[in-house]
Amino acid sequence: MNLVADTLSLATEQRSLGPTNPVFPLLPALLSGCPVSSKEDMQYPLEVAYDYAAVTRASFRKGSGWNDWQELLPPLHPKMTMPVGGTPLVDVSGVAPRRFRGRGVLVKDESRNPTWSHKDRLNLFTVSAALHEGASTIIVASSGNHGVSAAAMASREGLNCVVLTMPEISPAFRDMILGYGAFPVFLPAEDRWPAMRLLQQIPGTYPVSNLTTVHTGHPWGPEGYKTIAYEILADLDGLVPAAVVVPTGYGEMLYGIYKGFNEARLLGHIDRIPQLVSVEPAARGPLYHAIKAGLSATTVHANPTIQSGTATTVNGYRSVVAMRESKGIPLLVDDEAARAAHAVMARQGLWQEVSSSAAFAALEDIPDLESDGPVVVMGCSTGLKETPSSMQVSVAKADLVSLRAYLKNEYGFDP
Repeated sequence: MNLVADTLSLATEQRSLGPTNPVFPLLPALLSGCPVSSKEDMQYPLEVAYDYAAVTRASFRKGSGWNDWQELLPPLHPKMTMPVGGTPLVDVSGVAPRRFRGRGVLVKDESRNPTWSHKDRLNLFTVSAALHEGASTIIVASSGNHGVSAAAMASREGLNCVVLTMPEISPAFRDMILGYGAFPVFLPAEDRWPAMRLLQQIPGTYPVSNLTTVHTGHPWGPEGYKTIAYEILADLDGLVPAAVVVPTGYGEMLYGIYKGFNEARLLGHIDRIPQLVSVEPAARGPLYHAIKAGLSATTVHANPTIQSGTATTVNGYRSVVAMRESKGIPLLVDDEAARAAHAVMARQGLWQEVSSSAAFAALEDIPDLESDGPVVVMGCSTGLKETPSSMQVSVAKADLVSLRAYLKNEYGFDP
């Protein structure tokens, strides 16, 4: 299958991140980790490899965009036309911890993507792979953003989509999945992956989320996240940030951002990689605990947390690689700090998920950084998708005296 013949892509093969880095054809995508190096208790992910020596078009300066990066991305199926990315950097230096204000703090606002989250970058390429492989139905196990994004991409490209999710899913997520024409199946959380493996046996079905105990995911997924690094460089006209702060679940975005900066370094456009700061809920934090214990992966208890977007119980090996290679800083943020940061972000006009806001809260705990330059904080998704708390409201009367009294009594605001 010569996928790249009619594209600018210089993708060559799938490369394992496991011992000895064995390689495999670009497709079919190996969805259960490396078949050579994986073991029963440890599954290693794969990535897409490229002919970097042949790259001639790549640019990461002001004004560059996705057309300049096609050589460094998997071959996009012609039907994949959803416009993704191009999200802004929003300056929040004025409300950042004082020691960071001089260097600048910028939020990369991924809520501006088509389904309001960073997952659109991943699904642009996983669904593209499904089309290349002739799938008619994609399957995804998700409690939120991933399922919504996959449903939207599938609908646009004429594919069916089954979303294996949980009864307690946010009503906003549920309604978006249904609105895109996908088929949500409500299951206990622990039953979603066995159900996916069963559905995978049906001809024409294609999983676009993880199948393994230690998270490996789809090899093409993090390639979409590389464009975050490319866009940051372009928006900063080639300047490398000192750090990128990343809300982290399984670590696919963390690895994609690392790989994007590393490719720009390998190609001679920059001379260093920013330090990556992973941010996880203090109630869980498998990546944090894996790094502290010197492990490739670990599993933690499913303790309750409001940071639902990053509330994983196992890390992926990709995240360990990204942290090691970027001299990364693993941090934990408790729910109280995340909630407080959520309010600060809202006052900046950024209504983010609580788990995204945790990345801003983590600025308080970042030690001295090795390099100069701004700090970029990843804002992954809109808070509009999260389950709202019930609220009893007082009803005002439409006369000036009553309106002024209402504002003062309810909010302490005296106009």
